[in-house]
Amino acid sequence: MTTPKEYYNSLPPVAKTYATICLATTGAYHLGLYYPDTIALVYKDVFTRFQIWRLITNFLFLGPFSLPFAFHLLMILRYGVSLERGPFDKRTSDYVWMFFFGSFSLLAMAAVPFLWSPFMGASLVFMIVYVWSRELPNTRINIQGLVELKGFYLPWAMLALDLVFGNPLMPDLLGIGVGHLYYFLTVLHPLAGGRDFCKTPLWVHKLVAYWGKGYQMNSPVQRDPATGVAFRGRSYRVGGTTTRDSREGETNTVTTQNGATFRGRGRRLNES
Repeated sequence: MTTPKEYYNSLPPVAKTYATICLATTGAYHLGLYYPDTIALVYKDVFTRFQIWRLITNFLFLGPFSLPFAFHLLMILRYGVSLERGPFDKRTSDYVWMFFFGSFSLLAMAAVPFLWSPFMGASLVFMIVYVWSRELPNTRINIQGLVELKGFYLPWAMLALDLVFGNPLMPDLLGIGVGHLYYFLTVLHPLAGGRDFCKTPLWVHKLVAYWGKGYQMNSPVQRDPATGVAFRGRSYRVGGTTTRDSREGETNTVTTQNGATFRGRGRRLNES
């Protein structure tokens, strides 16, 4: 039987980090370390008092310890982890970019008064659920031990449950809208022959490389294994002269099948 420590250590880095921060944020609230008003999304305070942290912290508070909080945390640990281990396996930068894209989109929507919410974390979690339902549409799931359905219908089933329980529907609808926008721009539109407008930016690759967690296939930024820091560019000697790759000075002699001889520098195919 797996212990809680072993389970926690086995979680992939992105979902584990987000779930841990959300749990710590709610725990700090119950310890009286801050008031929710100080981390809520209030654009007036962002622009007049330069409280920039509100643009980030509003996604980290899923509410006080309660059944809805536990429900949202379990959604991260189940569907967020499933996404990271499945469709986003070895694509840590792409997965981090999905979180950034969802956050930026939700912040833009919150600028509309009737779409505004002081905390957008529930919408971000519902976006994860929607993307999971599109990436794994044929997965069989069981809801409350009563209904078994395909993963494609999961967001709509959860929306119906919130309607029955009297919970607000706007966070769910915003999550569905942002999730569909992300899936359309990254999957549906490119598959139809369109341009990939939502490609993971270089700064996200650099951020993940600096973080040193996870792995991204074909990343334009590679981590230096000795330091854990992303490195790109030429090296320099202490005296100030540029060092050249030893491969540049190599001269190769190749004899072809017809006896002709080629003499020149050899270069690898992936060198720029």
